[in-house]
Amino acid sequence: MDTPELLDGYGPVKGFDEMYAGSGTEVRPIYEAVRAAFSEMGPDEVRLRADSLASSYLEQGITFGVEGEERPFPLDIVPRLIEAHDWEHVERGVRQRVLALEAFLDDIYGSGELFADGVVPRSTVMTSPHYARVVAGLDPANGVRIHVSGIDLIRDGDGDFRVLEDNVRVPSGVSYVMTNRRALSASLPELFADHRIRPVAQYSQQLLAALRAAAPAGVNDPTVVVLTPGVYNSAYFEHTLLARTMGVELVEGRDLVCRSGRVMMRTTNGLEPVHVIYRRIDDDWLDPQQFRAESTLGVPGIINAARAGHVTIANAIGNGVADDKLLYTYLPDLIDYYLGEEPILKNVDTWRVGEADQREEVLDRLDELVLKPVDGSGGKGIVIGPAASTAELDELRTKILLDPRAWIAQPVISLSTVPTLVEDGIRPRHVDLRPFAVNKGDGDVWVLPGGLTRVALPEGELIVNSSRGGGSKDTWILAAGSEVDEDEESGLLASATTGVGLEPDRMQVQEQEQEQQQSSGQGRSPC
Repeated sequence: MDTPELLDGYGPVKGFDEMYAGSGTEVRPIYEAVRAAFSEMGPDEVRLRADSLASSYLEQGITFGVEGEERPFPLDIVPRLIEAHDWEHVERGVRQRVLALEAFLDDIYGSGELFADGVVPRSTVMTSPHYARVVAGLDPANGVRIHVSGIDLIRDGDGDFRVLEDNVRVPSGVSYVMTNRRALSASLPELFADHRIRPVAQYSQQLLAALRAAAPAGVNDPTVVVLTPGVYNSAYFEHTLLARTMGVELVEGRDLVCRSGRVMMRTTNGLEPVHVIYRRIDDDWLDPQQFRAESTLGVPGIINAARAGHVTIANAIGNGVADDKLLYTYLPDLIDYYLGEEPILKNVDTWRVGEADQREEVLDRLDELVLKPVDGSGGKGIVIGPAASTAELDELRTKILLDPRAWIAQPVISLSTVPTLVEDGIRPRHVDLRPFAVNKGDGDVWVLPGGLTRVALPEGELIVNSSRGGGSKDTWILAAGSEVDEDEESGLLASATTGVGLEPDRMQVQEQEQEQQQSSGQGRSPC
């Protein structure tokens, strides 16, 4: 087959390319049909479909927020394909990681045996800005603190999946997985029909089942709600989508009130009890009686209601300590300690800059390494040494010496590349992958077959966030055996209505929503 015009100049590719093997001339079997389909369509037809895809996203209001500005979310027309056996490895690794993190959170907010056994220094946990003493001793109803997780993965130069970071506070992005699938199956119906692709449509019902399973003891038919900061939050589209597809109420803090240790929802029929709250608000804004007193986004008294066992907050307060990138370096030890297993998905090699001997090596190699703030997100604060100026490295050195615990260092890893439509044609671009897992308890962790693939659109860029010019891809997990696709939910992308009018104090609320988004990477869009 002649090389399609769109693919002229694609290779050779440095590092691991997911479409081409070797020198960049041998197409991997998994991508043969994709390459043939785009060749048959030709450049004009591909561009026409890509433009139509972009327009449909814009018309449906599928956006992400950057510094208060809503922007269209770029969806690439070339899907990312993953073999069934590779995905089985990812599934097992994500489940293992979630179970280890659950055990860790149960331990640090309970007996603290890992400190006595010397697995993790007590100071590593207690100095984390996300450790919440206010929930020490609070046992969740069914033992689950991580109801939803997003584990960020990359493929290294050998094609092996590695964990880049864990997100177990308020992970965002699953709405794009759902809408990407619906949009791309409509844009490429013939290609979609030629593949056996595992579905993503069941995510909302899996999430609802997990939330219902987390209801307080004695509640057989729980009322579940999605708690949003409001329309100004960059992930508000996701909040509305999940509430609708789960068939539950979308509420703001002012819609809830605590009475006698219970959370009640204001309705046209009066106050009604709420049993499970899937909150999309960060810890600091959730309860003004316990955290930021000026918050108008949360619910005063909600933590006392949780302590009384009358309401479940998902994900649990205080989970952020498990997201700390310094704690990330201990995950292999935690997997061994709690599960007695070797990690299925390996970490990226990481230096703990807070330790003197490792800090000395890092400072000597600043121009070779990637430095990350331990509580950073969305690509903010990352310094890629080889791309940094002398002034930037000097500034970084000063920051490290002032607060070494606030940093980790990693080698520069060339993320795998996948075919992506850009101005010059279809070219290799770097990607990561965020699989989402739902935990129902008793070891029942379900991993959404796919996840959010983020792609760095500028040539050579390694940071995939849309705020840095990135986009996303539909991730096709090829089915094995009897696994078959199913129809997506009808009406999935119908526009959500907020049912909320602006009030005089909404300016204060908007400011708080924006401040929350700036201080946390998980109450916001993952872009």
